[in-house]
Amino acid sequence: MEKRTFLQSMALAAVAAPFSLASVPAWAKKLPTLSPTDTASDDSFWKQVRGEYRLKPDYINLENGYYNILPNPLLEKYIAHIREVNYQGSYYMRTVQFDNKKKMAAQLAALTGCPADELILTRNTTESLDMIIGGFPWKEGDEAVMAEQDYGAMLEMFKQVAKRQGVVNKIISVPNHPKSDEEIVQLYANAITPKTRLLMVCHMINITGQILPIRKICEMAHSKGVEVMVDGAHAIAHIQFNIPDLQCDYYGASLHKWLSVPLGVGMLYVKKEHIQKIWPLLAEGDRPLGDISKLNHLGTHPVHTDLAIADAIQFYQLIGAERKEARLRYLQNYWTSRVSEIPRVVLNTPTSADRACAIANVGINGMKPALLAETLLKKYKIWTVAIDYANVQGCRITPNLYTTTDELDQLVFALKELSKSVNS
Repeated sequence: MEKRTFLQSMALAAVAAPFSLASVPAWAKKLPTLSPTDTASDDSFWKQVRGEYRLKPDYINLENGYYNILPNPLLEKYIAHIREVNYQGSYYMRTVQFDNKKKMAAQLAALTGCPADELILTRNTTESLDMIIGGFPWKEGDEAVMAEQDYGAMLEMFKQVAKRQGVVNKIISVPNHPKSDEEIVQLYANAITPKTRLLMVCHMINITGQILPIRKICEMAHSKGVEVMVDGAHAIAHIQFNIPDLQCDYYGASLHKWLSVPLGVGMLYVKKEHIQKIWPLLAEGDRPLGDISKLNHLGTHPVHTDLAIADAIQFYQLIGAERKEARLRYLQNYWTSRVSEIPRVVLNTPTSADRACAIANVGINGMKPALLAETLLKKYKIWTVAIDYANVQGCRITPNLYTTTDELDQLVFALKELSKSVNS
């Protein structure tokens, strides 16, 4: 082996190695004997998992949807990556940086069930989907379909291409409590015309947590010759699925949410047949048109964050995808079932198990969401986020694996008290 090749392989191993299985905590060693059903409601087990997190005692954090903080083993590994990249300096940046990035993307592709040559790492969902919106081969008069409940950054990008390229944006509204999948599919179908080129849809609506029937929407859109771009910011490592099974054309997500990767990494999936027509966000050197790496030029950026993907995937798989989803769904149902019949309390999230998981949105009639969020924090020490647009008035409640039912009991208590205070 040549000296340069040997040094590169050593640098790769030093930085990219996942944390050792020898460091698996005691609670995790019990997992092979525990079913997802058994553990979903087992608070004693999840309190052991909670011990892996450093939690701020000033408030109960029920706003994990923005950013899921890292458990301590991942945080320490991340710090080690920072130290190692800093130690190697420009040598690392000029040698194995790109090999490591490919390795991390390949692991993420395996996790999401898609081919490695159809997925790249980005910095977040906004960058991923704005790259598609801005790089799509639009012609004046082309139409795009989206919902007012979609994320603001992407809606703003569609407004920009409307101004720059004459694209016509058609905006629908997704009901908070749909009667069926078919109702939702038909809403999107009604907005499609012969001029429609692209349809954007949330896998999980960020303000309510509602899970949409993506495959059915994709099948409908494709039958009309329309491509589908999915905002999966909240779905990766939250609910179980493989991207190809959705039959979408594009899929973007952030990894700092439910996969618990440090801030600064996202992903973009592009179906192979579409890669050649998408323009990159930042210009890249000559690459084959069908090579997805042409979309992956970011300039110099915090590459140590990419390395944390392998560690986060290992931690996620240690807990188990089915087990994690079952616990998150249990936590949401735990508190929503206790407040659903309280007068003046309004749930803006479907109650059906297949239409939501961890995220739910709650409001109180007669109380502005901003005031509700402020009161929950100041009086009850509960941190949430207020939502007051697109047919949703309430606070988004997003627990994490470390959330206890005792903390959710405090939320239920607060909502009961506040609902009475509005009446008085």
